[in-house]
Amino acid sequence: PSLKAGSQNSNQVPRNESHTMKTKRVRRLDLDIVINAPVQEVFDAFTAWTQQDRWMVGTRVEIRKGDSKSVGSVIAGWTGAGPVGFWDTMEITRWEPPYRVDVLHTGTLVKGTGTMEVVSLPGNTARFIWSEDFELPLGVLGALGWPIGKFPLLAGVKKSLKALKREIESGRAF
Repeated sequence: PSLKAGSQNSNQVPRNESHTMKTKRVRRLDLDIVINAPVQEVFDAFTAWTQQDRWMVGTRVEIRKGDSKSVGSVIAGWTGAGPVGFWDTMEITRWEPPYRVDVLHTGTLVKGTGTMEVVSLPGNTARFIWSEDFELPLGVLGALGWPIGKFPLLAGVKKSLKALKREIESGRAF
């Protein structure tokens, strides 16, 4: 499958300009994958927040506020194993079905912005693009650990995107 990753600036997805982060410890991740499904089907799958445990490694999501399908709605993802992990709370700041969702990470550990976008491709296929601009946690320690810590993060997201592709292409409804 086509899966590309970047760790700094990318021209594929415009930055989430809804919120500006005022720190020099911001890092960017960009990953994308081609999925053999129409745009609407991909959008419906990744925005089925409470079903993300079907494809997102070590994460379950719950709706905290709103309908989860509009600006101002809040969702929270528990990432971890059993009782060990953390909540990543996100407010939806842009909702443009079936193409784009932007979120603002408002948790204690994860802060920053995220963009999930679907681009139509020929042959009833779509490219799903996952982009994050996030503040490194733990101050200087986080900045020092980033050169090594980014690899497990990238591996987890890549594995998750491949699982999303498999789930969608299997035909199981979200």
